[in-house]
Order: sequence, then C-alpha cells, then structure tokens
Amino acid sequence: MTAPDGSLRTLRELIPLVDEGLGNSAYLLELGDGRALAVDPSLDLRAVMRAAGQRGLRIAYTAETHLHADFLSGVRQLAHDHGTQVLASAAGDRGYGHRRLVDGDEVDLSGLRLRALATPGHTDEHLSYVVLDGSREVGVFTGGSLIVGAAARTDLLGADRTEESARAQYRSLRRLAALPDATAVWPTHGAGSFCSAPPGADRTSSIGAEKATNTLLATPDEETFVAQLVASLGSYPVYFDRLGEVNRRGSAPVTAEPGLPPLDAAAVRRLLSEGGIVLDVRPMADYAAGHVPSSMSIPLRAQFATWLGWVVPPDVPIVVVRNPDQDPADILWPALAIGYHSIVGELVGGVAAWEAVDGRLAKTRLVTPSQVDTPVVIDVRQHSEHATGHLPGAALVELGSLASHAIDLPAGAVTVMCGHGERAATGASLLERAGRTNVSILDGGPAQWAAATGRALDAGR
Repeated sequence: MTAPDGSLRTLRELIPLVDEGLGNSAYLLELGDGRALAVDPSLDLRAVMRAAGQRGLRIAYTAETHLHADFLSGVRQLAHDHGTQVLASAAGDRGYGHRRLVDGDEVDLSGLRLRALATPGHTDEHLSYVVLDGSREVGVFTGGSLIVGAAARTDLLGADRTEESARAQYRSLRRLAALPDATAVWPTHGAGSFCSAPPGADRTSSIGAEKATNTLLATPDEETFVAQLVASLGSYPVYFDRLGEVNRRGSAPVTAEPGLPPLDAAAVRRLLSEGGIVLDVRPMADYAAGHVPSSMSIPLRAQFATWLGWVVPPDVPIVVVRNPDQDPADILWPALAIGYHSIVGELVGGVAAWEAVDGRLAKTRLVTPSQVDTPVVIDVRQHSEHATGHLPGAALVELGSLASHAIDLPAGAVTVMCGHGERAATGASLLERAGRTNVSILDGGPAQWAAATGRALDAGR
C-alpha cells in the first residue's frame, strides 16, 4: 500500500472529490480487495459513486468528521443503499445506526488502520482520523479542524460559544501539529467554504507544511490564536443554523431520482398566489432580458446551493425556470444536499409560455462597467472582498442581508454589483421583489470597472 517513505503509493489510491461550490472535499480511499472508505460525503453522492464505479470499488466504510452545517451528510444514504458501515463520534449522539468512536479508537481496514483523534473546536464532537500503515501515520482527515493555511470557524454553535470553541480549536491544532511532519493533511473545508476562516488556496497539505506556513500555528500563545481566529470570521449562510441538527437526527434517505414535474403558467400563477416563488436559474443576461415578474434570480453555477440556502426560505413552494441545456439534476441534487425538498416543478415552456398567457415579462437593465450611471451603487459581496477594492462611494450590503435592508436603501435608481455579475443578479431580483424599480445589474466587477474608466478603486471598509 505504501512507498518506502510511508506515503500512499499512488495518488490514485486517495481520490479527493472537490465541491467547488460549497468549498468542501470528500475523499475516497481505496483499501484493496475492491473496497473503499468514503470520508465526509454529502447527500449529493453523484461524484462519489461515479469515482467508485470507475474503479470497481464498493464503499465498505464511510467516516464523518463532524456534524456538518453546510450540507446534508450522505453517510446514512450510503448505509441505506449499499450497507456501508458508518463511523462517527459517539459524542455526536446521532439518531441512526453507526459505529460510535471515541478518542483513540481504531478501526481495522484490513491493511490500514483508522485512529480517531478528538479535535473539538469547529464543533464539540469533532473527530479527525489518522490513517496508519503499520505504525506509520500516513495522513490525517482533519475535517473542520486544521485546514490549509488556517482553521475552520468556531462560531457555528452561537456567539456565546465562539471564544470557548476557539480555545478548543487551539488545543486541537496543537495536537494535530504533534503528528510527524510528513503526515499528509486532508481537510474537508477549503477555498470557497463559509466554514473556512479564512479560506486557503490549496486543498491538501502536510503537517510540516502547515507548521511552516499556517499563521495560526505560528501564533505565540492561546490568546493571540483566539484573537486572530475570531477576527477572521465573517458572515455565513443562514441555512447553516439548521443543518447540524438535521444531520444529528439523520436525513431520510432519498428513494427515487428527483425530477422537475412540468407546470403550466396557470398552475404557476396559483402557486405564486399561495406564496410560492419562481426561481430563475438561467444565466444573468437571459434573466435580465425577460423574466416572470417577482422571480428570484440565482444563476445555475457551482455556488448555486449556497445562495439558494441563504436567500430563499426553505419551506415555500419553488417553481424553476431554466434553459433547455440546464440539467435538472444539477439543480435538484445541490438543493437536496442543503435540505431543500420544496422544488415542486418547472414552468413548462419557460418564460415564452408565461408571456403567451400573461402577456408581459419583467426586464432588468444590464450595464457594462463604463455605463454605471446611477447615484447609488450597492456592492453585495462579502466584507472581506469589499475591503480589497470597491467602487468609490459604493455602499456595502452583503447579499445575504440585502432583503432585510432593502427598505433602508436610498430611494431612486440603483446599480447592484458583485465580483462578476451573478450575485448582483440575485441582489437585483431581491430588490425588485421588495418593490424597488429602476434597478440595474453591473455585468462585471470592480476590476473591470477600473479598467474601463481608468479610475482607481477604494480600499478598506
């Protein structure tokens, strides 16, 4: 299984499966004899099962590092579908069958061993898993503890627990740092994850590399560590607050392939009258050119699920408007993976069908960077992004809180902007749903505006 230096012999034996949208990595570790271990899979198991199928692997074990807040776990689904044995912390008190592990427990994987290492901080019950080949520590699945260049956030248990959890994270990182320098580090959270604080660029690392470069490991004492970690914490999606408990209970297995039943314009109108939402997942330009009035725009891309879970209530009927080349599975599985079961169908025939029956579509002005001409510009990026450079005078209102602040914005024409335009389209749709008119979307971001106008960006908050 291993090379002379103790590392896994080929990268093929450890398959990272990166979700660029949620910013997380699941892992598939080949164990020999056609068996594999899956670590921290989400309910959207398409990539995991595809990787296993391509290699002729049966997923015999699945290990969970913590009660995830950013996605629904796929471990119960694996157990239901394939008889996979679930490994998880006893302290998590999960409401379904699993092998309960405590600090120091080992699992024989028939050639390799998995040792549980208690590493609380991101969550109370957090376990890391050290992979041992004989007596040699080959790598460690660190979940939301030590991540590349940082450590995962410690405020998910509430503001009153943030500092206490940060102190636990300090001790956990020191414990992980005591592993041999050559030990590979395989985190779950990474770049793009709102569980990361701050995100790093690389997905994997080693203990030695982290000791040399991770600023949190370089802090001289616990107080400095806590201050630095807590200061890096930004906002996170509101759906995080409910998924931890759903994962503790165990989400019900999905027993049928999800689909989008066709709904005609009359059925959609009835759903809207009952409080439903039309979710337009088409590209920004298509949405701007014409959409069902009061639609919510969330362009279908890697980050689709994050913004769905942040700005759309989880308990209202959702009707999708999509282009024919947009795969329903790429809408439905990411939605299910964050606990959204309320997508009831799609508008058959799209906006053309609505226009044929209703006679009107709403339009939103789309402007290039050189055409920004409104007195008010709303920047809906995160605080950390805004601070690196923004249009002079642009008001920062993070997208996740825009709906609740729409009434407080100055009256008159506004331009909504982000880094490229997709979040701005969502922001514009939120303002229009709140009754605002004369809303424009900037097709581009601060860098494009500076290049087009020759003007400098402002930095800082």
